[in-house]
Amino acid sequence: MGKRPVTVRMARWSAEHPWRAIALWMVFVAVCFVGGNMAGTHEATAQDDAIGESGRAYVMIEEGQFADEPAVDNVLITAPTGRLDVKAAEAAAKDAATKLGTVTGVEKVGDPIPSRDGTALLVPITMTGDPDTAPDRVEPLRAATAEVQKAHPDLRVEEVGGPSIEKALNDTLGKDFQKAEILSLPVTLAILILAFGALIAAGVPVLLALSSVVAAMGLSTLASHLVPMGDATGSVILLIGMAVGIDYSLFYVKREREERAKGRGHVDAVEIAAETSGHAVVVSGTAVIIAMAGLFLARDSTFSSLATGSILVVAVAVIGSLTVLPALLAKLGRWVDRPRVPLIWRLTKNTNGEGRVWRKILNPALKKPAITLVVSVLALLALAAPAIGMKLKFPGTEDLPRTTPAMQAYDRLAAAYPSNGTTHVVAVQAPAAEAATVKAALTKLAGSTQGDPLFAQLEATGPKIDVSADRTVSVMELATPFSSRSEKGADSLHELRQKLAPAALSGIPGAKYAVAGDVAENEDYAKHIWQTLPIVAGFVLALTFLVMAWTFRSVVVAATSILLNLLSAGAAYGLLVVVFQNHWAEGLLGFTSMGAIVTWLPLFLFVVLFGLSMDYHVFVVSRIREAVGRGVPTREAVAEGIAGSAGTVSSAAIVMVAVFSIFATLSTIDMKQLGIGLAAAILLDATIIRAVVLPSLMTLLGPANWWAPRFMRPRGRHAATAAVPEERERELVGAP
Repeated sequence: MGKRPVTVRMARWSAEHPWRAIALWMVFVAVCFVGGNMAGTHEATAQDDAIGESGRAYVMIEEGQFADEPAVDNVLITAPTGRLDVKAAEAAAKDAATKLGTVTGVEKVGDPIPSRDGTALLVPITMTGDPDTAPDRVEPLRAATAEVQKAHPDLRVEEVGGPSIEKALNDTLGKDFQKAEILSLPVTLAILILAFGALIAAGVPVLLALSSVVAAMGLSTLASHLVPMGDATGSVILLIGMAVGIDYSLFYVKREREERAKGRGHVDAVEIAAETSGHAVVVSGTAVIIAMAGLFLARDSTFSSLATGSILVVAVAVIGSLTVLPALLAKLGRWVDRPRVPLIWRLTKNTNGEGRVWRKILNPALKKPAITLVVSVLALLALAAPAIGMKLKFPGTEDLPRTTPAMQAYDRLAAAYPSNGTTHVVAVQAPAAEAATVKAALTKLAGSTQGDPLFAQLEATGPKIDVSADRTVSVMELATPFSSRSEKGADSLHELRQKLAPAALSGIPGAKYAVAGDVAENEDYAKHIWQTLPIVAGFVLALTFLVMAWTFRSVVVAATSILLNLLSAGAAYGLLVVVFQNHWAEGLLGFTSMGAIVTWLPLFLFVVLFGLSMDYHVFVVSRIREAVGRGVPTREAVAEGIAGSAGTVSSAAIVMVAVFSIFATLSTIDMKQLGIGLAAAILLDATIIRAVVLPSLMTLLGPANWWAPRFMRPRGRHAATAAVPEERERELVGAP
């Protein structure tokens, strides 16, 4: 039988030395977590995030080394209804200046600024200290503003500005993720109890997943010193870690229980599980890692950070499934099936009934494979068709949840003072000797926007132009009255970039300029995604094909795996467009349509779906291949493999769909789209793809499923469908 694969030897050693394996795992997790916290996090800089012209502008600004401007918040005074009483508003502004001027952390209170239309009065508040920590210090300002409001009940007096809005959003998002974490654990446990019928068996996958997440969090912090970490990395580690950690444990525990039910000893059952399900875990983990590695080709610090976190958590989960999981199963023995939940336990033991149900579901695919395949593929293509009209946009301020008073106040601020809304940022880098020329050119540029409906009116004081200490970089903001993702906002950017800026700035000796801002980031990043998506997809498809071909020693299995996953991803894209680019689901899912998909989502969704869907595919095809290896005809092998893995795959899919659906309940549009996209794709993959498309396709292909060039074929075997002795079964389903 030859030398056993290293994965099997690792599992055998862990099962024979459970306390050592468990202790080593605990030490590993603790060292990763503590080491990561001690090392600290290195976050991305403007140079790391530079994409397109807007990225070049931000790099110029960073190189200019401008002194940090102090954080500025505001007190906005408006009328609850009707016209604003100017005298009453001025009295309230005076009262606000007096009260806020005595608050610790306030450097100065500026003079009240009336809006052009006379509907509001704005009192600017300059804060002391680090601008980055200002959101943590706005509570005293809010309290003082509330006192002013109480003293002037006929007016609306509210705190609004960058720090107070960020504080409100941080509180909202923090509660969102806390809710997601609180909900995900009991939901996951409940599903696993239904799958296993025993509390300990249900707890083991959660334990592995959580410990993998903790270790990966620490490792990602360490890795941030090589690949800067983004804001969303922690959330993605939690999302991916819980999904794959539970999946891998389910595959392993279910197979170990099957082998024990056949009369195997605890250690032998663990070894066989490692040789079969453990091998599938390694292959699927490799597929996920390859898919995630494709994100590095996007040349984007955000995607690189997400790739690093995902790769680390998947690698840790795979290692845990080969070490601490066998140790736990061997040590627990039959205690893993305790305490039993009476009715559910009896249902989980009735595998014959479950197998009969799945064989009925598979009947159309097995008896009329051609018709079933054509109908199901056409249905998936129809679902994918709307993806052709996909539009990409970054969520703007207008897409943030309006459940907080701070965001409601922001809407009133932007309406009364358009320059506080969407702005374009013009950065110019030139020799210091040209600073005066640059300033004059920027003033001319600002003047050329006046009277143009695409731009907001300048304040009476004229454009505000900031110049770096060394006089080499000048920055000016130009406001537009349109939202960052509107067509008019994009039109104003195009006019500024293509006509107004070149006309005013192109003649300055040695100067270079660029236009940034929210609208520019939208445009540049969408263009970047469309350019990099084919490169990333090509990399993922090519390497996944090679891994699957070598694992199953079949070019046909590899090619069909790729096609099925593309169908699944395409259908998920189409569903996202149908739900989120239209308005019909707004009330159902609690969002306001932005008429587009979040810019980063298609690329990230592709690699995640391609990786995660391989979990099921590898596990199911491995079971089919086992049956074929025993000499079972293809049609019966397909039925046996899919029906035999149905309970495990269905449980894993339900867990994933439930966890992803919880993310769809969060407040922000990007998390909603991510949750719905992942949940829908996994659901489609675990049902239509696995129960309809895969069996009909494999039944149609028959022995051709296992065709491969001569150099890829297992030695001593002429065809994968040939009957083989029982003692060679393990060799055929083990590592290639």
